Amino acid sequence: MLKSWINHISEHRKTYLLLAILAAVSVNSLKPAAKSVFQTISIAGAANRKLPIYSVETLEKRVAISFDAAWGADDTDELLEILNQYDVKASFFLCGYWVDKYPDKVKKIYEAGHDMGNHSKTHAHGASLSLAQNKEEIMGAHEKVRNLLGIDMKLYRPPYGEYNNTVIQAAEDCGYYPIQWDVDSHDWMNKGVDYEVRRVLNNKNLRNGSIILFHNDAKDTPAALPIILRGLKASGYTVGPVSQLIYMDNYKLNSEGRQISDTKRF
Repeated sequence: MLKSWINHISEHRKTYLLLAILAAVSVNSLKPAAKSVFQTISIAGAANRKLPIYSVETLEKRVAISFDAAWGADDTDELLEILNQYDVKASFFLCGYWVDKYPDKVKKIYEAGHDMGNHSKTHAHGASLSLAQNKEEIMGAHEKVRNLLGIDMKLYRPPYGEYNNTVIQAAEDCGYYPIQWDVDSHDWMNKGVDYEVRRVLNNKNLRNGSIILFHNDAKDTPAALPIILRGLKASGYTVGPVSQLIYMDNYKLNSEGRQISDTKRF
């Protein structure tokens, strides 16, 4: 049964699953090392490794929600209506070809006041690309959004959640904050509304400063999102976009990729 299920998962979903397994295996080997704004992490027995921002250290009960937009767009209007109903702003990470295919959706997301994030030009595997190729992926999507909206994006989420030093360096060189997540809704697994709700609200990683991952084309998310937003607010969380959660300067990252302010004391 497991083999049959795996064979029916789309290729990019398989990659998410594999990366999740690899992350679980490797996270215990991470050890922190000091740096300035963009923090370098040292792994025992290996060269220094850079990390994206997974979450933020804060005393405030605040979390960010984010949507990756790389495939379809059928649910986008409904998601925007739900976010508006609950007076919540989110971050949307857009692929360049998605911008080309759905310019009206991009404008609608922007006009509703949500973060516009970069999810690469072609959704390529960045870890297999050179520094120049990664920069081309980032700036390719950047230029498409700038030409359409007249804005410069600052948040970058690598496709598949896949990264290495080259990917993070490319983002930094392009003036971007690399953004990951610490709470995955697993909406891409299409395991039902109840599963998705529990996956977020009962997630062991959910805490002040969490970044929650959704997708704009997951079939259960329009039904699950209102329940999740109500649950987060009932727990005392203020829900907003990534740009209003992260520190823009004077920070470091710990071994979990948790962003810690150099000026605030917790």
